[in-house]
Parts: sequence; C-alpha cells; structure tokens
Amino acid sequence: MPALFPCDSPADIPAGFTLVERGGPFFQSIGPVYINEGVAMQRILGLRIQPMHTNMQGIAHGGMLMTLADGALNTNLSLHYPKSTNLVTVSMNTQFLSSARVGDWLEASVQITRAGRSLSFADCSLQAGQRTVLRANAVFSTRLPASS
Repeated sequence: MPALFPCDSPADIPAGFTLVERGGPFFQSIGPVYINEGVAMQRILGLRIQPMHTNMQGIAHGGMLMTLADGALNTNLSLHYPKSTNLVTVSMNTQFLSSARVGDWLEASVQITRAGRSLSFADCSLQAGQRTVLRANAVFSTRLPASS
C-alpha cells in the first residue's frame, strides 16, 4: 500500500518492522500495517495512527483498534498450526484503556493461552509507547487441515 500521509514515511517506522502484504481486503483497509518478525514464534503488528483512523472526537476509532488486535491475534495463533489451518474469531472481549491520537505508533503484541485442536485462546495488548490503549482476549475456532 503506498504512503498516504507524511507520518507514513519509512523514517517514521521503527527498525525491524516491514509492511504487511497479506490479509483480507478489510484488514488491508486499515493500513498500512507493519510487522516485526524478529522474535521466534511471535509477531508484533505496528500501525501509525493517521487521520483516516480517527472518529469524530479525533482519536483512533475503536473498531479500527479491534481490527488491528484481531489481526495480531490471528497472525500469532497461525504460527502454531499448519499453513492451511483456518482460524475464525468466535469471541473477542475488549477493554479500551486509553486513547490513541494521530501520530501515535501502536504495537500489538500477543500472548497465546492455549492453541488447541478445536479452540484456541489468546490475549492481545495495543501499546502506544508505555501506554496501554487496548487489551483484548479472544477465542478462535481452529479448523485443522484434513490430514492433521
């Protein structure tokens, strides 16, 4: 996805993050989203809040934040399964703890609670620096490939 705003230049993206080039059309619409794959079995998603991400109060829209968290949860859970495994969100409980504003760099980190054969559980935290913006915990339906 091309740079849309000045805050989207490569100089504004922390070291170790590269552009995410996967995900469905809806997830891509919140981008550009970046990923840090530098830690084994963990993927951190990052996003610079831009004007298009805000609500009428001028802060990051809650639905956009939830989409980022859901994408981070799915991305990290997928590391524990064969490539053709389908992971579908069953439920996601979200707590909005602080606001994010234009220019904030958000990082979505995930803790896997259980990666099971039929259900998987994980927690996500969105951070803007030292400030926690959102916490979410989710349950995913796990559909393993027929050969697994």
